[in-house]
Amino acid sequence: MNIRTIVHPLEIPSLASEDLSGTVCVVFDVLRATSSIVTAIEHGAAEVMPVCTIPEALALKEKFPHAILAGERGGDRIGGFDVGNSPSEFKALAGRKIITTTTNGTIALAAPTSPQALYAGALNNLDALAATVSSAKSLLLICAGTGRDLALEDVYAAGLLILELNPTDADDASRLASDFAASHTHEPLAVLHTSANGRALIHAGREADVLECARLSIYTAVPAASPTTRVLSLT
Repeated sequence: MNIRTIVHPLEIPSLASEDLSGTVCVVFDVLRATSSIVTAIEHGAAEVMPVCTIPEALALKEKFPHAILAGERGGDRIGGFDVGNSPSEFKALAGRKIITTTTNGTIALAAPTSPQALYAGALNNLDALAATVSSAKSLLLICAGTGRDLALEDVYAAGLLILELNPTDADDASRLASDFAASHTHEPLAVLHTSANGRALIHAGREADVLECARLSIYTAVPAASPTTRVLSLT
């Protein structure tokens, strides 16, 4: 297995011009988009439709009027939306379609063009994710980041996955991620608490989200995207 890792969000736009037809892609936005998506699917949501912009979300809502509108900007729920981006909000949406847009995570999910497969990854589903992608010959890990900045928690999750997979070949970014993860293997909460995103969420009164997103391998759901619509569901 060959693994490549994108650790910085400024690298993500270049994926649009890459041929990823032979590459399995995993997107991490641990705080909080992919953690919330994993939580939704684990708790029985029918599907999650990630979009990049608020107008796209509103347009989909017109097409699917019974869908739940979810999303954040600057960490806060978008005005007029049903829920924000907290994993706890996604636990009670069994059977529902969810339309979601976030600052970074949904953009990262939309970035790869025609990948072999695309999955939403989190600390919450790490073991199940490793089992799902273990047979991939080429794996691309995409760390969504925060705004224009690297997000430590995304790099950490990517590194833990790399350690589980023990690839035969990995690029330098993957080695950096796995080295960092190896030095904090049993400290997910400490990593999230000290990350810039974690500190911001705690300051905003959302420490419960940090605690939830730090729980390792509590879920078995690995949301997979449709190759044509990018709608995430269980395969």
